[in-house]
Amino acid sequence: MIKSTQYRMTLIQILLISVSLIAVTSEALASPSKRIALTLDDAPRGDGPIYSGAERTKVLIESLKSVDASPVAFFVTTKNLKHDGNRKRIQRYASAGNLIANHTHSHPWLSRVETDEYIAGIDKAEVLLDGFDNRRPWFRFPYLDEGSTLEKRDQVRESLAQRNLMNGYVTIDNYDWYIEGKWKEAVKQGKSVDMDALRSVYLKVMLSAVNFFEELAQNTLERSPAHVLLMHENDLAAIFIDDLITELRSKGWEIISPDEAYQDPIAKILPKTLMANQGLVAALAVEAGTKPQALSHLAIEKELIDELLSEQKVFGEKNAQSAMIRMSNPH
Repeated sequence: MIKSTQYRMTLIQILLISVSLIAVTSEALASPSKRIALTLDDAPRGDGPIYSGAERTKVLIESLKSVDASPVAFFVTTKNLKHDGNRKRIQRYASAGNLIANHTHSHPWLSRVETDEYIAGIDKAEVLLDGFDNRRPWFRFPYLDEGSTLEKRDQVRESLAQRNLMNGYVTIDNYDWYIEGKWKEAVKQGKSVDMDALRSVYLKVMLSAVNFFEELAQNTLERSPAHVLLMHENDLAAIFIDDLITELRSKGWEIISPDEAYQDPIAKILPKTLMANQGLVAALAVEAGTKPQALSHLAIEKELIDELLSEQKVFGEKNAQSAMIRMSNPH
């Protein structure tokens, strides 16, 4: 009788364990395997091709709200906070639930300045960012430049560790800044701008970057890490970030908070290579034997971007009136 009872209990336990395993497996299968966080550098930037800085902040916040996106992170270059209006812009981003992090005070190349000067810029930015809501202990290297020598890089790494600052790395790099530069140039020259064509080019470049680094991660890590997308706080982001998020979701990507992204195991890896200017996944790929020339792709090749802008006829002939009319309602 005792044996029979024990046997029945064992069957019940096995059944419960089986149900639990099925539930866990089902949940894992239902969860998106492709996750991506959005981060914007150089905030608060100055006036763009169509928006003042204050207008851009308003549009960016509204665009993110319109697609119910998770918080994004703004990496702040604090020299721009000397204007009270710019400080209020960062406060607005934070008040909207977004995250605020350190991008140095003056945005220098580490390879071009003395290490002590560079670290002093990090410290100054930390002081100026004190008091903002949603502050995070993250530091992002301007230009993703981690130095020209191992000694300089390691000195900065040690300084970050002493300050309890984490490297706010990216896994997906791109030249959105170059596209906006071409846009600014066209506006300055009085050319017309086809906003639909500009949207098409921007989305193609950004999505090609996401696809490239996802494939690189799969080949290098044999998995999809929680990706961190590099963007800039510019007019392109303000106008098209909602379109980008919609496109990413349609392709199976889950938009996550940078808080979640930086919990990925990849965050604990410190690459030995100095080739960090395309982000963490690219650095790990190089360490694994990928040739640097194999890291070339549309999103970081100016010539290819120029060809795409030309093919899509984004910028027309010089005609100041046409440019003004066609850009008055970018959405």
